[in-house]
Formats: sequence, C-alpha cells, structure tokens
Amino acid sequence: MARRKIEIMDTTLRDGEQTSGVSFSVSEKLTIAKLLLEELKVDRLEIASARVSEGELEAVKKITSWASENNCLNKIEVLTFVDEGKSIEWMLESGAKVQNLLTKGSLNHLTHQLKKTPTQHFADIKTTIDLATKHDIKTNVYLEDWSNGMRNSKAYVFEYLDFLTAQNIERVLLPDTLGVLTPDETFKFITEVRQKYPTTHIDFHGHNDYDLGVANVMEAVKAGANGLHLTINGMGERAGNAPTASVIAVINDFLKEVEITVNEKALNKVSKLVETFSGFRIPVNKPVVGANVFTQTAGIHADGDNKNNLYFNDLMPERFGRKRKYALGKTSGKANIQKNLQDLGISLNDDELKRVTQRIIALGDKKEVVSQDDLPYIISDVLDSDTIEKRVIVENYVLTHSKGLKPSTTIKLKVEGLIYEEHAQGDGQFDAFINALRKLYKTHSKKDLPVLIDYAVRIPPGSNSDALCETIITWKLEEKEFITRGLDSDQTVSAIKATEKMLNII
Repeated sequence: MARRKIEIMDTTLRDGEQTSGVSFSVSEKLTIAKLLLEELKVDRLEIASARVSEGELEAVKKITSWASENNCLNKIEVLTFVDEGKSIEWMLESGAKVQNLLTKGSLNHLTHQLKKTPTQHFADIKTTIDLATKHDIKTNVYLEDWSNGMRNSKAYVFEYLDFLTAQNIERVLLPDTLGVLTPDETFKFITEVRQKYPTTHIDFHGHNDYDLGVANVMEAVKAGANGLHLTINGMGERAGNAPTASVIAVINDFLKEVEITVNEKALNKVSKLVETFSGFRIPVNKPVVGANVFTQTAGIHADGDNKNNLYFNDLMPERFGRKRKYALGKTSGKANIQKNLQDLGISLNDDELKRVTQRIIALGDKKEVVSQDDLPYIISDVLDSDTIEKRVIVENYVLTHSKGLKPSTTIKLKVEGLIYEEHAQGDGQFDAFINALRKLYKTHSKKDLPVLIDYAVRIPPGSNSDALCETIITWKLEEKEFITRGLDSDQTVSAIKATEKMLNII
C-alpha cells in the first residue's frame, strides 16, 4: 500500500526570524534557503513577510533569482496581507510566485481587530486572490487564530472554509497561532476539517507555547493533514514553532503510513549553521540536535552498550550525521573511559585504568567537564606521577593578588615527614610561590633549586572544555636540563604540581 506523502514547509526564514533578537542578513537568508532545499530537501520554504523592509525585499529577490535558475521557484513562498493589492505589487517586484495570504480564522480576531463582518472580509479576500491569479501568483491561505476559532466560533470557521474552498487556491493553512491546542484537540479539529473537505490540501502550523508542538504535529498527521510548517531548532516567536529535527524523527519512527522527503543526515549540519547565523543557541539537551543528546554519562550505560547495546534506541546518532559519545566525569566509571580509550586507540591495564578513573572522578567532583581530547593528558599525568617517589609534598598554599599590592604566597611543605612554612612576594602568584620555595630551601636545606628556563601552558588540542590545562616547565640544575608537567583546571595550580614533581626529582 502506497504511503501518504506529507509536505514539509520550512518557515525558519519567516516565522523563525520572529525569534526575539534574530535578524538574518541577505547573504545568510540565501545560504540557509539553498541548504534547506538542496541538502535537507524540504518541499517548500516560507522566506519572508511582504512589505517589511528594503532588506527583506533584497533577500527575497536574491532567493527567487537563485530558485528560478534552479527550477524551484514554485517552492518559495511569502507571507502576504489583505491590503488592497500592496502585497501583490511587492510580490511582483520580488519575483516570488506563491503567496501565503494571512486572513482571520476566528470571529474574535475578525470582529475586534479588523472590525468587519464575515461578508466584508470574504469579499476583500476574493479580490486579493483574483488579483494574484491575474498576475500568475498562486495562493495559499492562512486562517490566523484558527485553533481558537475552532474552540469558540466553529460556525464561522466552516462558513469561511465553505467560501474559501470555492476559490482559486492551492492550500489551506491552519495555524495554532498562540500554541494553545492539546493533542486531543488537534486531532479532533483537523479530523473535522478533513471530513468536511476531503480533497482540500491542509497544512498544520504548530507553535510550542505549552511544549506540545511535536505532539500536536503528530496528531495533525494522524488526522489527515497534508503538510506541516516547521522551523530549524524550533525558532519562532515566544516559545517558538514545532522543531524540524524532532518532528522528522517522530514521523520516520512512529508514523510509518506517511512519507517525507527530508534528508535526516543533514539535520545536524543545518541546525548548527542556523545556530551560528542567528545567535539563537541550541539547548544542550534539545532532542536530536542538542550537544548532549547522544552522550552517555553514567558508567552503567556505557557498560550496557558494551553488552548487546542495552541502552540504544532507534534514535541512533548516525542517522543525523552524528556520533555517540561517552562523557567523562564523576559518574563515568571505567566503562565510559574504556569507550573513549577505544576511540583513541589507547589501552591501559586494570591498575592504570583504575587510577585514571579516580582522577576523572576527582575532576568531576570539582564540577569540571572532561572531554575525550583531555584524556591523553590525564593518562600521561597520572602515569608520570606514579613513577616519582613523593618525598616532598606541597601540603598547602595561599595565593593572594590585590590591587596596589604585590602578589604573595604562603606555602606549607612536607619534606621527609617534616613540615616547613614560608612566605614571599613576587611579580605574579607563581613567581611568589617560587620565591617562597627558594627561601624555604635556602633556610632549611642549604640546597639550591633548579633555574626555571622555560614555562609553557596549553590546553588539549580540539578540546572545547575548560576542564584542564597543562603546564610544562623546563628546569636547569647545573648543566642538566629536565622537564616536568602539571595538569589541573587552574593554570597556577598546574604549575605548582609541575614544581612539586621537580622537588621530588632533584
């Protein structure tokens, strides 16, 4: 049995741009439009509202020019208004050939905003549709506030639809303008419209004010909707629109009776580009495209993945051009670390793995996030530390830095079981630490400390976390040079750790 085709209309560039603080440039709009049609392969794009600004007109001209050259001009749509033909003039100048005409879908909006009767409104709409037809512009019609219309003025909605379905239009667009519908209502209302107008193309346009956008879209499809309006990353006014990525995953996994053309593998790529252009950040826990949604944190989950993929579901990251990760932190456990080591091609024995795990847990207790890129540094530091006999321990230190005063340090050192304290100032906190150390050694051991001849700080290449930095210090004692390394989330502390290693070497 053939599956029912559902059109996906992306409205990121029109409704999504109504997100507070978001405004795409002309070049950004063109780039996104190309990506949505060529790589994500949505069926249609709503790219702008008519008569908004000169910049908007320029963007539409660029997109329609490109679309015309690539034989997809019929996929480009613009929101228009019942405004005595002004929007149609704007459409003609822009080169767009499909209008989405905004009209009143509830008696409340019609009465109190337009202050017109249904007969007057219908006559104005007919004039606009006829004018569009005359200029070879196709028309889809939005019923603004349709959801409340179905709740409170259903007789008006069906009177309007009786009129509308007799006009020269392509599609009826039914928006939950204020995001107020429940899934049950969505199914009920779309079913009523579908049964009364079985051959009319119906689009559902869901908003997410109660976080029900995806659920409502799902019910709209079940009830017989032919098309859906979505936005990348759920962008849109207030709480936004139904998000493209989540809806596509839901349709592909739970609504097998319908067919869509969207390319799942491009979802993450498009999502990240729109995030960059818009400045509208994706929550890390946002389904499908969030940074954390394919990251296992608990060690028991990683262990289960090793044992017949016990914690996998149908939302495999590879579907969306992504890869499963295993977080490193205080809940990781050995299984998570082993997964990361496998990716890096590193093997450790049980004792080494245990010590590395303990170090990562300690970092997690400090609320530090450890990435896979940090792991080789941690391993190096842990294994290196275990090769040095700790006869000297930096027991405690206080680092101070105040405006108008030189930085100072007080240190407590344990040497062969004996405790020593010293205080000094310096040009910086670590310089003060070294000065205190030299005073202590000169007073109590008569031993000269090595000269610091090079000091370098780095973070792991590719790491996007601030969890770790490595300080590498080159020392010279008489004619001999040697290097020690320290690893910590704090740069000064990592330098102190490198210095402690030096004290145990000399």
